[in-house]
Amino acid sequence: MWIERLARDIGALGQEDGTTLERALDQMSRAAALGVPGCSAALVVVWREVGGPDGSVRHVVTDYGASHADLSAAFEHQYTSDQGPTVEAVRDMRQVRVGDVLREPHRWPRYTSMAVQCGDRSSITLPSPMPGEGDDRVITFGVHSGRADAFDEDVVAPLTALLAEHAAVSLYSAGRQADAARETAHMRRAMSARTVIDQAKGIIMHARGCDADTAFTALREVAQRNRKRVVEVARDLVEENTGPQPRPRRTGAPRE
Repeated sequence: MWIERLARDIGALGQEDGTTLERALDQMSRAAALGVPGCSAALVVVWREVGGPDGSVRHVVTDYGASHADLSAAFEHQYTSDQGPTVEAVRDMRQVRVGDVLREPHRWPRYTSMAVQCGDRSSITLPSPMPGEGDDRVITFGVHSGRADAFDEDVVAPLTALLAEHAAVSLYSAGRQADAARETAHMRRAMSARTVIDQAKGIIMHARGCDADTAFTALREVAQRNRKRVVEVARDLVEENTGPQPRPRRTGAPRE
């Protein structure tokens, strides 16, 4: 069935090798805009729960993807004004349906005009927690239209709930892949730094006839005096001693 296929397609976007959270969000919003009946634009937002000093809890945006620039502008207005279907959905952690913002001008008075300008007349937005244990992130998945009463709620509301659930799982996976990639890159940098420092220590040990600890202390002292990191001093020393040597200067008269 096309509903399950669309949900699977959206869920698979975060599983692709090399994908990033930003890319997955953009692709999900575009897929929903194309695949959901009545939808002309879609918005997927990742929120993080933040506790205040007074014990209050609020949600802040960590990233989002919008299928169209107008919807992006509308959402940023929602976020700054703290009014609109997306911010209400994450604040109350419930589905928010809008048949026509013009029929409810007092619902979000600071958002209505912007919604009309950006073509956000009707929408359905659902929140979904990220599945990881201890993960304090939530996503909101919203389908939007420039027409009033654009959605068959009996069809689109459960579809959006399904898409939100699949998107949450997929984005959690994409986040874990990104974390793993960052950890791998960090380990590579650390190993590279260790190799350079060991090479520099060897140069100092050979030149001074000292042990490894004394050589490292010498590196650290130079780094402190020059306000550099030890690895930077080590890299400079290695380059000086392993780079191309100057050619010896020729003396005497040139040969005929």
